[in-house]
Amino acid sequence: MPWFFIDEEVNGKKFNINGENARHISKSLRMKIGEKLTLISPSSMQYDCEIENISNGSVSVNILKKTPCENEPNVKITLYQALPKGDKMEFIIQKCVELGVVKIVPTISARCVSRPDKKSLEKKLTRWQKIAKEAAQQSRRGIIPEISEAVSFKRAVENSKENERNIIFYELGGESIKNITEKGAKSIGIFIGSEGGFEKSEVDFALENGVRVATLGKRILRAETAPVTALSIIMYALGEMDCNATTAKEFENDRNNMRAQN
Repeated sequence: MPWFFIDEEVNGKKFNINGENARHISKSLRMKIGEKLTLISPSSMQYDCEIENISNGSVSVNILKKTPCENEPNVKITLYQALPKGDKMEFIIQKCVELGVVKIVPTISARCVSRPDKKSLEKKLTRWQKIAKEAAQQSRRGIIPEISEAVSFKRAVENSKENERNIIFYELGGESIKNITEKGAKSIGIFIGSEGGFEKSEVDFALENGVRVATLGKRILRAETAPVTALSIIMYALGEMDCNATTAKEFENDRNNMRAQN
């Protein structure tokens, strides 16, 4: 079922979809009257809908069901990603949004080769936020993760104190992720370096500010591989990759129906 974010709450049993979402529904997806779609409001309410009418750039839907979206992880993870070269940041944003990150902070560390000027960064941020929205819709998120303005490494560490726990991944070793996450936390910040990783002085500064140092193992991962790997491990360690009982039951029912049809 197609998934769309809207900018307002839904009141009543009907809703009109306009703008980009309406164009996508009618022109790109070529959906028809009677087909179903899902809307997500700013408060993460999920509305299962049926198309009633499509005309003049507007799509009218009937609200069939209203429930809180339950697709968000219980832990809020912020990624402080040192800017990599080229378009690697686009890949990182897309995949980390799919995995459940709530915020990504582009970070300028000592070994960043990519250092765009203010004007270039503004253009990139607009594109990165669009990628985040598309990834959130594709993966059926309850929110659109924020791509914040780029900050220095020092500022990122200072800002990360709002998280309950922070982890910096260092290629020269550190604690296992399991040890750091075993007691759980409601909010976690993770620091990932660009090509070349972090300088020791940066790791020392992070340690001085309560950030714990972790390792992703003996192998050195690429700048775009490390955040996806780290986020996947943390989500798995915290039980966020497990399906709930309802999802498992639905899967079993679908499988049984397919067997009956065959």
